[in-house]
Amino acid sequence: MRVYTLSSCLGACALFMPTLIYGFSNTNGFVSRQVFSKGLVSEHRSSVSYSNNRKSLSMSTAVAVDDLVPEKKSLWQKVKSIVPPANERKKLLPLGLIFFCNLFIYTILRDTKDVLMITAPGSGAEVIPFLKTYVNLPAAIGFTIVYSKLCNKMEQKDVFYSCTYPFLIFFGLFATVIYPNVNVLHPNLFIDKMATLLPAGFSAPLSIIRNWSYALFYVMAEMWGSVVVSLLFWSFANEITTVDEAKKYYPLFGMGANVALIFSGQYVKWVSSIRKALPPGVDAWGVSLKYLMGAVVASGCSMLGLFSYMQRKVVNDPDTGETTKIKTKKAKMKMGMKESAKFLMNSKYIRDLATLVISYGMCINLVEVSWKAKLKMAYPNPNDYSSFMGNFSSATGTVTLTMMLLGRSIFEKFGWRTAALVTPSMIGITGSIFFALTIFGSTFAPIASRLGTTPLMLAVMVGAAQNILSKSSKYSLFDPCKEMAYIPLDQESKTKGKAAVDVIGNPLGKSGGSFIQQILIFLVGNLALATPYLAGILGVLIFSWFKAANSLASQFDEAMAGSEESE
Repeated sequence: MRVYTLSSCLGACALFMPTLIYGFSNTNGFVSRQVFSKGLVSEHRSSVSYSNNRKSLSMSTAVAVDDLVPEKKSLWQKVKSIVPPANERKKLLPLGLIFFCNLFIYTILRDTKDVLMITAPGSGAEVIPFLKTYVNLPAAIGFTIVYSKLCNKMEQKDVFYSCTYPFLIFFGLFATVIYPNVNVLHPNLFIDKMATLLPAGFSAPLSIIRNWSYALFYVMAEMWGSVVVSLLFWSFANEITTVDEAKKYYPLFGMGANVALIFSGQYVKWVSSIRKALPPGVDAWGVSLKYLMGAVVASGCSMLGLFSYMQRKVVNDPDTGETTKIKTKKAKMKMGMKESAKFLMNSKYIRDLATLVISYGMCINLVEVSWKAKLKMAYPNPNDYSSFMGNFSSATGTVTLTMMLLGRSIFEKFGWRTAALVTPSMIGITGSIFFALTIFGSTFAPIASRLGTTPLMLAVMVGAAQNILSKSSKYSLFDPCKEMAYIPLDQESKTKGKAAVDVIGNPLGKSGGSFIQQILIFLVGNLALATPYLAGILGVLIFSWFKAANSLASQFDEAMAGSEESE
């Protein structure tokens, strides 16, 4: 229950972080605005005092004073100002439903892939870093090559269909054809023989080969998040959304992730109840897979139907404003893979974007793995561990929803730069405290004792806070900032630059963190001894992240100014 007590503190931290960052990055402007506003108040008070003493305030001066008082809005006017106008609702509602379907699918896939690989014969959690480094990353690079060629030969809507259908077909076939025949498809005898010939250190790679269909499912599930959610959906959203609309509504899209998580969790719970009611001798997990993948395919078809509707009814509708301007742009220049890679490598804008994405993936991976190791030490009993994670998820949802609601105000009041710096600030501060508690645990023992806990539990709670704040700021601020950055770019940079950043950058960040951990564990012996080195690497990554974010903010402002002048 201690995680619940953290939620209010975390919410307060989330509230004040943008103000602190904005104050450091824009000190002069912030002070001048405060002085100016105080001057208005002072002048207004002097005028009122003068009128009380002299009783001779002119009518024109009275009107001027009245103008300083903001007009009060009724409750209905406030509600009406929040609701998007009809032309914006026409594209935002179906776009929000597409995003909901996307996240509903991804949540089911994310849970299923871990169960398949970790519980597979001869497998375990140790195979996950190898999968991310040596399977998922090459698959992402290969897809980027294919995607670049598709973009040169097809329209964006056809690319969306061509990339989405194979995923849905595979997940449908996996539950109905592949999984029921794994005993025939998996080379168990061959791997058993190889295991007797090779050292024990090869157990994880051999497990991946043994359970190749599960590994393929794992990669396809990971790719759904990178390809369909990050690349295809946000490319389409950026194409039909203006910057002003993005600032207002992109942070709210993240709320769909939390709603989708709730719905998918309830669906998985319902599937679990069916599995328990099955008679003995029935493959319960096989039945569950059919229900789960059935929901994935059904949601995918709904998503494609909504996308088709938007192509027919929204994209070319002049009532939606800026959309028609996008469609009348010049045809994009055709580039081969070699020319595209050279173009992207020469783009500082795209490199800074990639640095943001890779830094987040590596930072969250470095801290999260160490935190889960501490969490297992604190809660060795599976029931206790599960109970803690339930409270952790509730706190995460509460803080994330708060940040979602604040995201719009942060963008409007503080701007893109401050919003982009919130996430690395969160990770840097909380990550440093967590690693300090881990490395110098005995030093913090008196403090932990005064708080009625132990250094281990204090590290667990700080690690939980770090994860909660990192994920909530990512969903509410980091992701919208990243997607807004693509809007002022030309079509070539949008499509190929986004493919390189999202499809390669996301797996590179995750696999990069895993690769660093593999090397350190190999050199020093275990994860605990590697912790000081991980803390130093985290500091370097946060510094690079801040530098890239500030650089990108300046380029984003220039690009926006240039696009406004061209219009």
